[in-house]
Amino acid sequence: MAEPEKKRIFMSMVIPMLLVLALWVIKATDTLFDLDLNRFGLIPLSGRGAIGIVTSPLLHADWSHLFANSIPLLILGTLLFYFYRDIAWMILGLIYLITGVWVWTFARGNGIHIGASGIVYGLVSFLFFSGIIRREKSTMVITVLVAFLYGGLIWGLFPQLFPRQPISWESHLMGLLAGLILALYYRRQGPQKNEHDWGEEDSEEDPPDAYWKKGTENQ
Repeated sequence: MAEPEKKRIFMSMVIPMLLVLALWVIKATDTLFDLDLNRFGLIPLSGRGAIGIVTSPLLHADWSHLFANSIPLLILGTLLFYFYRDIAWMILGLIYLITGVWVWTFARGNGIHIGASGIVYGLVSFLFFSGIIRREKSTMVITVLVAFLYGGLIWGLFPQLFPRQPISWESHLMGLLAGLILALYYRRQGPQKNEHDWGEEDSEEDPPDAYWKKGTENQ
């Protein structure tokens, strides 16, 4: 692997790694000092819970919850910054905020929503649908890869399948919708399909008998 390619891969991992590291530091600090930071989660249509639009993705119920979100964030975030580096910051930030605002607006009940799964669903959705919309070779590969690795996340949209687990399916759904809308909106930015002009290429080629003449001259 060429040195520039190694550098690009490494640089694509930096932000996702820092994000995941921040989540682990927050959880460790919360556990160590018994701060009960989860009280700053998102509570729908509540003035007090509006702060959760910003804070809820940073908070997790337990270590297993955090671990379940960390690996997808690292993988999907790296793919985002590698293939969409020009707009990666914008996409990540908008998924973060749009998902939070929509959950706060449309979710029901008094439950506290926490966790980065909404961002995970947003990244999955953006990467998946961007490949389909753009029809560019490398992004299509990512579409297939994301579908293979995280296609099972679709079941997280159906809370009735997990009656004993406090799953924020609203975060999953809003993240998915945010990713889809951003994939559509930013379809003209980032990798694009190369439009091959066969007519021009044919006009620049040697005439059919040129190859015969070249072959004769070389004999």
